[in-house]
Amino acid sequence: MTVNFNHKQSAHCESGVVSNLLRFHGMDFDEPMVFGIGSGLFFVYLPFVRVNGIPGTAYRTWPGQIFKRFSERIGIKIERQKFSTPEKAMTALDQMLDKGQPVGMLTSVFYLDYLPAAYRFHFNAHNIIVFGKENGRYLVSDPVMEHTTEISYEDLARARFAKGMPEPSGRMYYPVQMPGEYGLNKAIWTGIKQTSDHMTRIPMPLVGSKGMQYLAKRLRHWPERQGDRKAIQWLGNVIRMQEEIGTGGAGFRFIYAAFLDQASQRLQNEKLFDLSKRLTKSGDRLRDFAYEAGRVCKNRKSDVKTFVELGDMLEAVAHEEQAIFSELYDVSRTQ
Repeated sequence: MTVNFNHKQSAHCESGVVSNLLRFHGMDFDEPMVFGIGSGLFFVYLPFVRVNGIPGTAYRTWPGQIFKRFSERIGIKIERQKFSTPEKAMTALDQMLDKGQPVGMLTSVFYLDYLPAAYRFHFNAHNIIVFGKENGRYLVSDPVMEHTTEISYEDLARARFAKGMPEPSGRMYYPVQMPGEYGLNKAIWTGIKQTSDHMTRIPMPLVGSKGMQYLAKRLRHWPERQGDRKAIQWLGNVIRMQEEIGTGGAGFRFIYAAFLDQASQRLQNEKLFDLSKRLTKSGDRLRDFAYEAGRVCKNRKSDVKTFVELGDMLEAVAHEEQAIFSELYDVSRTQ
């Protein structure tokens, strides 16, 4: 119960899964193109939505939206399923594998025993592909892994039905119809327009680059308003959401910059190449912010940044990205 599956490692799970699934079906889209057309880059700060008392921060769109948007824009028909029990979910998986169909699915990182213990935490939106079964164990293509791996029935069932937000509920998905023809140029511009619109034009202060500015202003005052201990906890969560959960901070800027670079070559548009370079620099600044914030959390005494300085760093990134995505929106409107 296995197929010849070509696994490629990627930076982000959802866009990597989509790229690997499509390659199996004869469509060679790399991760940046999937991510860009699927409008994966986003930002929202939700001080009123708290998990364990910590305000919510997200550097990416809701799980599943990248594949949904990409498939709609390219014209791929996707079958999506969720299940009420692990038994039903695993039976349906076996049936698809019997047909030679690799399946993408939503899992909890905590129960994926092939990952090192340090990387296993309660995050229920990790995408993987199961492409076969041998000796009672499932063959897995996990985009964060260099090579394919395997997992037991019991651990995979637990990963697919972990409790918490969001609940995976056994969700799985796979292409059922590929397009004969598709308008790639139009799909690229549609993806660019939505991302740039969401980063600059949603009339809410918590969303996009305005949301990043809002977080920067609040962050400056966390020690005096929340106390040192809570301020460190909150700052640590910002770093975790930025650099670990879905690669959302610097990593997403680098992926999106690669997409703009590819788009500039295909569309013969030098402005996209210029914005690609600027976004790469923005990613570098976000990584610098994460590094300095990490030093604060670990109480590194030598030349450590203050919360005010960290807020200044983040606000500078927000202002630059407001300019980048505003220009990107203007370019997309002319197409």
